[in-house]
Parts: sequence; C-alpha cells; structure tokens
Amino acid sequence: MMGAGKSTTGSLLAQRLGAAYLDSDAEILRRTGRTVPEIWHQDGEPAFRAEEARVLADALHRHGPTVVGVAGGAVLDPVNRELIRRAGTVVWLRARPETLARRVGAGEGRPLLEGDPAANIARLDAERRPVYAELAGVVVDVDELSPPEVVDRIVTAAGLATGG
Repeated sequence: MMGAGKSTTGSLLAQRLGAAYLDSDAEILRRTGRTVPEIWHQDGEPAFRAEEARVLADALHRHGPTVVGVAGGAVLDPVNRELIRRAGTVVWLRARPETLARRVGAGEGRPLLEGDPAANIARLDAERRPVYAELAGVVVDVDELSPPEVVDRIVTAAGLATGG
C-alpha cells in the first residue's frame, strides 16, 4: 500500500541481504521515460496496469537475489498475484490507514488519491487488505517502527540470512 514504506524498507533490506533492489514504479519510469501519473493521465489506468504487470513479470524472473518493491495495486491482478506467490517470500508492510494518510500527505503524484487522499487511502485499504493478507507470508506492522526496525522484523520473521 502506498505510504507503507516499500521503497525505503526494500532498499535497506536489499542492502542487508546483499541483494539487488528493484522498485516497480522506478522501473516503469526507467523503461518508459514517463512517471506513473503521466502514464495514468495520458493513457489511462489500463495502460499503466499493463506496464506494471510487464515490469513485475520481468523483475520476478531476474537472476540472483532481488528484493522487489511491488506497487500496491499490482496484487489486484490474479496473474500478478500468482507470479508474486511463486517468486519467494512475500512481505506485507501493514499500516493503519491513518498512518498511510499521514505519510502520503496531499497524495501528490498518486493518481488514486486525487481529491480526498485520506478517504481514498481508507477505501483502498479496505479493498486491498484481504488480498494482501491472503498473499503475504510475512506481515510486519510498521506504524510505530523505523525503517531499520522494519528490516530487522522482516529478516527475523522470514528467517533470512544477511550479508552484513
């Protein structure tokens, strides 16, 4: 879910594990030369979701250990869910809607939050929470934790060997 800390935590976790890190939104920008809001507003949500699925499929077939920060909406597609499930340990950085809303602020650059970010976060959380719960092998409640503490919890809960 946006605002949960996927990018920050994913990068730190990859460093700890001696793995590569790939953020799906950053990869979309690298591949297309356009930001998520640009694709969303110019080509529509279906075009963005198709690009998101391509990036996810490629990321999950990389050689070598990789931590992938998966965009929160990618799990809505059953094909994406199956790819994620088969790829390895799935971690849900669970946060209360109030925490997410505080972290994303005005929601700038996040098309799904336009209008009323806090209300939209609450709606998205209610829709996505059951999917995240079904998919996750590890759940870390992040509301009161710093990113390094979240990484510690992931490493412990998933039984991951660290590179340093």
